[in-house]
Amino acid sequence: MPNNHKYSVMSPISAKAFWLLAPGHGALRDESLPPLGRDEVRVRTRYSAVSRGTEALVFNGQVPTSEYQRMRAPFQSGDFPAPLKYGYASVGIVEAGPETLRNRHVFCLYPHQDRYVVPAGAVQPLPDGLPPERAVLAANMETALNGVWDAAPSLGDRVLVIGAGVVGALVAYLCARIPGTRVRLVDIEPRRAELAEALGVGFCSPPQAPCDNDLVVHASGNPGGLRRALRLAGPEATVLEMSWYGEQEVGLPLGEAFHARRLTLRSSQVGGIATARRPRWDHHRRLALALELLADECLDALISGESDFLDLPETMPDLVSGSGEVLCHRLRYP
Repeated sequence: MPNNHKYSVMSPISAKAFWLLAPGHGALRDESLPPLGRDEVRVRTRYSAVSRGTEALVFNGQVPTSEYQRMRAPFQSGDFPAPLKYGYASVGIVEAGPETLRNRHVFCLYPHQDRYVVPAGAVQPLPDGLPPERAVLAANMETALNGVWDAAPSLGDRVLVIGAGVVGALVAYLCARIPGTRVRLVDIEPRRAELAEALGVGFCSPPQAPCDNDLVVHASGNPGGLRRALRLAGPEATVLEMSWYGEQEVGLPLGEAFHARRLTLRSSQVGGIATARRPRWDHHRRLALALELLADECLDALISGESDFLDLPETMPDLVSGSGEVLCHRLRYP
């Protein structure tokens, strides 16, 4: 007898992702999402952001071999230098998963992709009132927050931040909220004065930068900026290095008066929680705080442009080369 039973087979859900196929060349690829497992969520992306500094090094194939493992993004596919899927600033809506997360806007450290499946613990719900458009800054705010913890500015400090990119501007913004601090944001691009004003911090060009600072944070990505930071630090001050140079070697004037002035030069990197908070904080708690710190609408000034995700293969080369104009570039998804 013929079998009249009908079986419905659920078709795989497809997704579109941006892949770096070779240094300097990317493309969109179709892929099928895995079935949703227990304690997993499926996210439909609304926005993601291009982190110009790090993604420029990745896109151009400039990640040092020694850093291939440390530089992996949490949900990266493929390996350096290429082909790979990279990125870590995605905001979307939970389409399926635990009831407590369904239909909520969330942030996830995921590459540029229009849908994806991750463990429920890998997404962070947005605080009430935080626009998803601004939440793409969460990864940058988390980096800035960790840098401020490492730098440990105090009441009344004179703080100089060299480099008015997204991370440097956010560090200046956070330091300026400490009572009594005098904060100056330094950049070679005069147009960054408007950004500084929007964030409520002072601005100056490198020749006008004040000396004798209690703390100097360097975030320009240019070795010359770090050398200037050492000159502008006051006696026994701290210089915090937040730039990452990839394969580039950096020479510093550690002779001259460096030792006599007893300067402290230290690094900060978001991969590890700042030492003083490590016993009590984890990455989940730090990211939650970073999202809370994005409540101020003045931070929208850090979004320098927006374009369609589907156009990313054509726009990415311009984004990673446009250092003077690009801050945080936001991608919108269909």
